Amino acid sequence: MTATSVERANGTPLPAEPRFEYDPVAHAEAEAIRTRAEAEREALIVEAQGKAEAEKILAAEKADKERIANERARIRLEKDQAEHQAYLAKKAAEAAKARAEQEKAEQAAADEAEREAQQLAEQERSERYWKWGARAIYGVGLLIAAPVQFLDFWDPHRKFLIAAPALLEGFALVLACGAAWAVAHRRDVMPYRIGIMFGAAIAATINLRGGMTNPDIGFNAGLIGAIASLGGPIVLMAYEHGIAQKADGIPSWRERRAADKKAEAETEAREAARKAEAEAEAKAAADKAAAQQRAEEEQARKDDDRKTSHRQVWDVADAMRSARGSQYVTEQIWADAWYRVTGSKTVGITPEIEEMTQAAQFQMRAVAEAPIRGDFSLVESQKGSRTKKDPDAPDGRRNNGGTPPRRTPGDSAPNHPIARKQAALEQTAKKDS
Repeated sequence: MTATSVERANGTPLPAEPRFEYDPVAHAEAEAIRTRAEAEREALIVEAQGKAEAEKILAAEKADKERIANERARIRLEKDQAEHQAYLAKKAAEAAKARAEQEKAEQAAADEAEREAQQLAEQERSERYWKWGARAIYGVGLLIAAPVQFLDFWDPHRKFLIAAPALLEGFALVLACGAAWAVAHRRDVMPYRIGIMFGAAIAATINLRGGMTNPDIGFNAGLIGAIASLGGPIVLMAYEHGIAQKADGIPSWRERRAADKKAEAETEAREAARKAEAEAEAKAAADKAAAQQRAEEEQARKDDDRKTSHRQVWDVADAMRSARGSQYVTEQIWADAWYRVTGSKTVGITPEIEEMTQAAQFQMRAVAEAPIRGDFSLVESQKGSRTKKDPDAPDGRRNNGGTPPRRTPGDSAPNHPIARKQAALEQTAKKDS
């Protein structure tokens, strides 16, 4: 049976049947496209997974940050509340302390006022007792002395002498009232006191004489009358004397003794302070002298050392010291002289030392910046292993079946005309050169 081919149908030529031939280039390109697509798909999947994981991590980090921020805010709030509570407690304590101090001060003032009131009341009471007691003694003395004088001066033929006791005793009484007036008006009271004592002495003399010469009176009555004539005015003068001292602000013996003790204590304190100050000044002077001596010894040591070790610099420094009028070669003068002689601004550095330092620094830079040779060099460190691969090992390529594609002319895209022209020009220029 023979196969027939139909070339025409209804007079119309039929198209030739397509022939399918194996094209390795197209197959390789398709495989490459499929591999690239698969790689891109896997990359997208990995990227999506990475983004999801990153978003998950970011969300966790954000949540963690928010939690930490909330925790910090809570701690800060608790701290602020604690500080506020402490502040309120402190203010309350200060207010309570202020109230307690105020109450204490008020209580102290009240106690002081009460004490002063009690003292004033006691002074008034004692003064009142003293006043009326002195007057009572004066009155009792008058009652004792007057009858004695009446008996002594009684004369039926000279009845007018009965007024003599009133004159003698009234003389002292009136002068006592004058002394009280002088004290109240801040006047000199001494004349009144002299008058009181003069009148009291006359009355006492008369009473004593009457008791000794008049049997009706008797010695005892005369003696007690004399004592009464003197005692009443003396007690009254003592009272007026105290009142006068109080009015004049004259301190009492107790106040003078307390003032003397206080002045003595202050004097002793001033003497102790003056003595301590003198001792401190002496100690400061001794310390200053010792420091000055140590400084002079140190300066002498430095001068000797510099003069011995650096004679040339020392001569220049000594000349500069003399020119500047300085007592010693100071550090500034020494630094200036060192710079003038050696040219170095750093004291202690000579040209030889600087040269050695520069050489050492250059050698260190050369060693530090030179390339490494040997097993640890940069070139050797970039070389991979030279071991050969096992012939039976599987091909590392995954998508070409383990067989490299066959390359034929025309597989690669031809160079652009401009590129070919530029290459020709460069080749020509190379040959001409």
